[in-house]
Amino acid sequence: MDILLLGSGGREDALAWRLRQSPSCGRLLAAPGNPGIARWAECAAIDPCDSGAVVALAKEQAIDLVVVGPEAPLVAGVADALRQADIGVFGPNAAAARLEGSKGFTKDLCKANGIPTADYVRAERAAEAREALSQFGIPVVIKADGLAAGKGVTVAMSRAEAEAAIDAAGDGPLVIEEFLEGEEASLFALVDGAAAVPLASAQDHKRVGEGDTGPNTGGMGAYAPAPVLTAELQSRAMEEIVLPTARALAAAGTPFSGVLYAGLMLTAQGPKLIEYNVRFGDPECEAIMPLIDGDFAELLLAVATGRLGEIAPPRLSPQHSMTVIVAARGYPGTPASGGAIRAIEAAEQVAGVTVFHAGTELVQGGLVAKGGRVLAVTAVADTFANARARAYRAVDQIDFADGFHRRDIGWRELQRETA
Repeated sequence: MDILLLGSGGREDALAWRLRQSPSCGRLLAAPGNPGIARWAECAAIDPCDSGAVVALAKEQAIDLVVVGPEAPLVAGVADALRQADIGVFGPNAAAARLEGSKGFTKDLCKANGIPTADYVRAERAAEAREALSQFGIPVVIKADGLAAGKGVTVAMSRAEAEAAIDAAGDGPLVIEEFLEGEEASLFALVDGAAAVPLASAQDHKRVGEGDTGPNTGGMGAYAPAPVLTAELQSRAMEEIVLPTARALAAAGTPFSGVLYAGLMLTAQGPKLIEYNVRFGDPECEAIMPLIDGDFAELLLAVATGRLGEIAPPRLSPQHSMTVIVAARGYPGTPASGGAIRAIEAAEQVAGVTVFHAGTELVQGGLVAKGGRVLAVTAVADTFANARARAYRAVDQIDFADGFHRRDIGWRELQRETA
């Protein structure tokens, strides 16, 4: 089948790399793509949020399946337009994408359906949010209600920090949330409107600094699988969180079709939902893709056509994978752009390593940084410790003077594995 992939980040580079290896994948197009994605796909310079342009390109190129990478096109209704044009699409319609587009919507859905999550209050204005703080202890979690590229969450360790986060968010809607104790894990499930099956687990590192310090980012690294999400806890998360969500959306006439990413807190009472994303995470996707066995394109087509229950469940390699993000100086604030990047080829000479492009561009034939997160260096090995060692060996080969990265990705898992 001929496939069109929407997006231009590290997640989409990993998706393109994996789709290119699928026996059922014929032509692979990407819009708009990036220099890394161009290794696997033909790139077309269109805006992935422009429904008309996406539909026109899919028709012109006789595309069989459109795979939507980022959240913004889904929230904007690009999948709706493709379905209306009778074009197969992997990704939910806008109504179901509210799971990510509005944290308040998701919290209300959880409350109405008995899905375990933190206690919360929705606030439409800053003054209302400040008033709601008195209902919570410290720490307390402040979340922007809409899309924030993974950076709209503050875990406030004092009342003053909570008020500062509210003020920094402007006067838009917020969710004030109880702080949950535990370890975080990510569960990715495929949902076709009716059936739902687990795909993979991972752990992300949101904070910019070593030891999980500093402001939240879109993610500084990830590893898969996440052994802390045991088979028993994963089963509970599917039964108590993912499946009730899928049923609730179907009952509301807005069935979910695509990948549902549940950010979980593993508490003493069991898994609780922190938030949903309605697409593959970034950088979790870069860590997960090398572990998926079989025909990935066929798996996505089964979701898009409502046949998930008819095919064999997804298979994962028994190996371990780790991704280290190399970001541009200044991230997650204003990142330095235009810095030269060299020696990616040397990094990929390390066994089991692939370097995915997250924010790069070609200028006069040379590769330079464009954006905050620039590269996603991913390594696969038989153990987590070996995958981690390979990833950092590869990172050390890369010549990028403006870049920085965390040296402690996976530190909790390393402690567990070596204990």
